[in-house]
Amino acid sequence: MEQMSLFENEVPQPLAARLRPQTLDEFAGQKHLLGEGMVLRRLIESDQISSMIFWGPPGVGKTTLARIIANRTKAEFIDFSAVTSGIKDIRAVMQNAEEGRKYGRKTIVFVDEIHRFNKAQQDAFLPFVEKGSIILIGATTENPSFEVNGALLSRCKVFVLKALEKDDVVGLLKRALKDERGFGSQQVNISEDILDKLAYFSNGDARTALSTLEMVVLNGEINFDGSITVTENVLEQCISKKSLLYDKNGEEHYNLISALHKSMRNSDPDAAVYWLARMLEAGEDPLYVARRVTRFASEDIGLADTNALNVAVNAYQACHYIGMPECTVHLTEAVVYMAMAPKSNALYAAYETAKLDAIKSMAEPVPLQIRNAVTGLMKDLNYGKGYQYAHDYEEKLTRMSCLPENIADREYYIPTEEGNEGKIKARLKEIKEWKKQK
Repeated sequence: MEQMSLFENEVPQPLAARLRPQTLDEFAGQKHLLGEGMVLRRLIESDQISSMIFWGPPGVGKTTLARIIANRTKAEFIDFSAVTSGIKDIRAVMQNAEEGRKYGRKTIVFVDEIHRFNKAQQDAFLPFVEKGSIILIGATTENPSFEVNGALLSRCKVFVLKALEKDDVVGLLKRALKDERGFGSQQVNISEDILDKLAYFSNGDARTALSTLEMVVLNGEINFDGSITVTENVLEQCISKKSLLYDKNGEEHYNLISALHKSMRNSDPDAAVYWLARMLEAGEDPLYVARRVTRFASEDIGLADTNALNVAVNAYQACHYIGMPECTVHLTEAVVYMAMAPKSNALYAAYETAKLDAIKSMAEPVPLQIRNAVTGLMKDLNYGKGYQYAHDYEEKLTRMSCLPENIADREYYIPTEEGNEGKIKARLKEIKEWKKQK
């Protein structure tokens, strides 16, 4: 049993802990799961929970959802930590749950950071999940496809939680200022602009948003009447960096990423590095930049230099593993590589053109010769009839058409002469001339 301190009740909880939602109505975000009539909300409200995994970034409500379930369910709820628990602890809890099942008692086991469990620890849950001795709820920031055993994952429904939208975070901050559990008993003067910047700085993480709000309020200027004023200067000091001058619509955010993108496209490494530094030093999420650089690698370089995508993905992984400030050099390497690489937007143009045709011709049937005849009936209907297997031919080519008849002559991918794409263009020309000759 834990020994309690005489002063335990005197230590105030952090704002994020005090404001942890107790009900679904207090919960911020995740409307795709918890909006009226949505499946997860119905399961929680009807106390019909089955084994599930909550997957999402930090601070989006995974643990909070588990607490809400604990408050609503009639089952025994056991909170388990993947950081401090071993196989012996797991087996003891599982045996108690098994005994409870014999007497009709349902047990829900919540495992925070389930990705931290090794294979043996996860395997210890499996037979009890299979038998229905427990209902397992796991929370993870990592892709469960890679971090959770396949056998265990197949018995769980995965719910993907998203980073909170800016409006959700602003609403949360306003509630914290009004709620008695937050700063409701105090007069806090804070502008909408600062709330917007706090919401942006949190990057969709409710815990970060509330912790930062608490810091700026506690460090705000105390007025003669006892009220507190939060200024831009206080905000910048508390987040240890200057805030980007984002307006409520985030225009400057898009201006900066546009400047980075266009500098790389214009093969200007100096400008690219400058705009990268402007974003990162102002608090931009490095993973956001890395995602945009990855998009650029295919949209503006593509097959002209196929290594560009490798560089971009590697930079994203480096940012994910080590974070700021170390990952600044990885992103610098990536944007300079993109700026200096040969440019081609042929892949982007190909997809955009094909997309228009695809939307207009959704009803076009797949040609019979490239359908897969997996049943006798399909063969009778001429599925696969006339199919030509390219490997059976000396040139590894055939004249078989793979497009719907009405658009059989369309050309979507038109390679440039840039970089490696010059070779691809020559090869494609050979293929098309061969088909014409035959």
